[in-house]
Amino acid sequence: MAAFPFLSDEWTEQARQLQAEFAGRAPQPPVSVRMNLVVTAVPFGDGGRHAHLDTSSGDLVLGIDHVDNPDLTITLDYETAKAILVDQNQQMAMQAFMAGRIKIDGDMSRLLALQATPVDPIHVEIAKRVRDFTL
Repeated sequence: MAAFPFLSDEWTEQARQLQAEFAGRAPQPPVSVRMNLVVTAVPFGDGGRHAHLDTSSGDLVLGIDHVDNPDLTITLDYETAKAILVDQNQQMAMQAFMAGRIKIDGDMSRLLALQATPVDPIHVEIAKRVRDFTL
């Protein structure tokens, strides 16, 4: 399988296909959150990328661009975003937050509730497959 830079157009298309493949199979998220991401210092394009995570429909939906009326917006650099979202390095997340490399605007309690959710086997498989196509 080909691998692509995290958040590139090609990576995003692979992520969309994976999301469609697993649609309806993962358990419903226990918390409703609409979160926008601003990823800075991407190694391609114009240097930044906007994305979102939305569980308000009962499914985990990830996408490019921002949602209207988010509960929170997180701004972080590319390497930190990749370490957290692809490598699932929670230690890096804490270090980056404490060092001020992650900025959160909005209702941080929603993010904390989402992080406290137990990981199920479907999400473990999705995470593994994402790592497989990420440079």
